Amino acid sequence: MSDRATISWGLLSHTNAGKTTLARTLLRRDIGEIGDRAHVTEVSERHVLIESAQGDSLVLWDTPGFGDSVRLFARLKQQPDPLAWVLAQPWDRFADRPYWSGQQAIRTAHAECDVVLYVINAAETPEDAPYVAIELEILERIGKPVVLLLNQAGPQRTAARARSETELWRAHLARFACVQRAFAFDAFARCWVQESTLFNELAALVPAERRPAATRLHAAWRARNLEVFERSMRVLASQLALTAVDEEPLGTSDLQQRVRQWLGSVVSGSERSDVELERAKRALAARVDEVDRAAIDSLIQLHGLSGHAAAEPLQILAHDLSIERPIDPHRASVLGGLVTGAAGGVAADLAVGGLSFGSGALIGALLGALGARGATHAYNVARGRETGRMRWSHAALTQRVGSALLGYLAVAHFGRGRGEYVRAAVPDTWQHALSAIALQRDKLEAIWSAARPGERDATEQRLLSPMRELARAVLVALYPEAESAMTCDTPQPQVELAPHRT
Repeated sequence: MSDRATISWGLLSHTNAGKTTLARTLLRRDIGEIGDRAHVTEVSERHVLIESAQGDSLVLWDTPGFGDSVRLFARLKQQPDPLAWVLAQPWDRFADRPYWSGQQAIRTAHAECDVVLYVINAAETPEDAPYVAIELEILERIGKPVVLLLNQAGPQRTAARARSETELWRAHLARFACVQRAFAFDAFARCWVQESTLFNELAALVPAERRPAATRLHAAWRARNLEVFERSMRVLASQLALTAVDEEPLGTSDLQQRVRQWLGSVVSGSERSDVELERAKRALAARVDEVDRAAIDSLIQLHGLSGHAAAEPLQILAHDLSIERPIDPHRASVLGGLVTGAAGGVAADLAVGGLSFGSGALIGALLGALGARGATHAYNVARGRETGRMRWSHAALTQRVGSALLGYLAVAHFGRGRGEYVRAAVPDTWQHALSAIALQRDKLEAIWSAARPGERDATEQRLLSPMRELARAVLVALYPEAESAMTCDTPQPQVELAPHRT
């Protein structure tokens, strides 16, 4: 197309404010070098964020950080043409590293960038960072629109606190005409829906002739993110379907084990632990842990991260399990023998004039036991349940929907600049957002009731829609400004997506 264009963003900041970390998160790949020291980035680096189908390109520039801004600005004020002077100075890269680094950032912003993203360390207050105002004095002379990004805010900050900090910085820097927007955007803990909001705001700041290209690039960016979202929902649906149809057969204990356990329960007055039930519980727990870790690993890969999920201990309570067992013919025969023997034995005693001294009761008990065992076997066959099984209860499966969504949120918020994926503490705001599950409770209950072993694909397909709706509701609850991006129809992927398998 004749109007295809390249749009450039430039990341600028004081040294060691997290520009390269943020660049890695946006690019979803490792670039540059990260270190807890000044001037880690030595030269400006150009990276393509995304390209549209029409040939447009969005470029991100990672630049060296400003160093001794106070002295640099003092020298600038002495010049009749400060911008021309700073661009022309022959500073040495090693002897004058702070000046040289600032010069590289200014050159890149002046010559290459449509919009400057100025990164602020949100852990500092305006009073703690006087260099910010000085560096914006310098950027004011370049004449490019500037957007403030509050980085290093941390995942535990509430939305209200993030807004408060953003307004504080916005008010502090309101005197600079170049500052157009301000956002809380943490390289470690941003969510991809916030990227779409940021992109939408930045598109309005590029030169008018390149705004159509900005619109196309935004659409490409959003389509890619929504495709990752759709694939992620398939991962969650598959994860939950595997658990919903899973069951563990319960073996039969021999008569001696059953009698010992039963008599022990009678003597102690409490139910004795069933070895077979404990074995089945461990088997179910091991499989669900494997499924959960495989799902997180898939999400990590989809979101352009590195690392693997760690095993997490699973605490299983009694109400988490649904146990179906056939009626025990041994126990039924003993009980049946006692009941029928009590009645039949009395009749036998009476038949012989009451002189058998209980031998009739013994005969009746034996006959009653044989009858009860046969009847129990026939009943189990009629129910189609000659062997026992253990499954997850409906309540446990619904609870696992919440766990799956929390796992998704943890990955979706994890910035690649942070390093290999590590599951962090769950913010309270995420837990509150899970209240949306109540809206799908009836639908989920119907899915659990219909889930059968061997019907994993059908169960996964039934789960896909409610999981998609729940994830959208949770994201909109956390980021209301992203509602327009989350309520539209999911775009069709460019390639056919095969059913996910964990």
